[in-house]
Amino acid sequence: MKTYINSIVIAVAIVITAFIFAGAFKNRNNANNSINVTGLGSKDFVSDLIVWSGSFIKKNADLKQAYAELDKDRESIKTYLVSKGIKPENIIFSAIEIEKQFDDIFDNTGNKTKSIFTGYLLKQNVQLESNEVDKVEEISRQVSELINSGVEFYSNSPQYYYTKLAELKIEMIAEATKDANIRAKRIAENAGSGVGRLKNADMGVFQITAQNSAEEYSWGGSFNTASKRKTATITVKLEYETN
Repeated sequence: MKTYINSIVIAVAIVITAFIFAGAFKNRNNANNSINVTGLGSKDFVSDLIVWSGSFIKKNADLKQAYAELDKDRESIKTYLVSKGIKPENIIFSAIEIEKQFDDIFDNTGNKTKSIFTGYLLKQNVQLESNEVDKVEEISRQVSELINSGVEFYSNSPQYYYTKLAELKIEMIAEATKDANIRAKRIAENAGSGVGRLKNADMGVFQITAQNSAEEYSWGGSFNTASKRKTATITVKLEYETN
């Protein structure tokens, strides 16, 4: 009886093993009957929006006088920019920042004994946002003219943007998909088969870098704003059935 039971157990085990191998073979064939490819979409473009900013300061022991001097500088800056062809509505001044400043006095042992009030430091930022990229870019280079006129002005580097990124991204996805499809067909032809139904599609990271630069890509996506001329890239991963 025990021998009979053992025989049954062995037979069942053989059947189960056969099913397992059959499933593994089937999955292997399914895996082999698909092609995974990556397509690339790339496009060079020139920024069509520039943002340039700077700041100017005044210091005076009398707060009212400091405000008056800052107001004078603000009008000088506005007049200067308008004379360069900038529309007044494109000139944005921030709220004024006020800081009380002190000089610390120390004794011979290095311990601070007191602080003496030296005046109020007033700071205000100005920003230009314009589609006239070349014009604003040139103004940012000529900012020394403001400084020579007596305005204590600190200029920041221009930032460059593109207002048609959504349309550009759609074009690039189409280009990357076409590139991936061509790659899949060539691989299939070399293997003596054809490309069938699309099983899966994944879009990679959208990257914007400076043109002709060694700028590195980022896993989270690069978004260069320091260069006027840029290159956008995107990848698309496709999985096709083969037939």
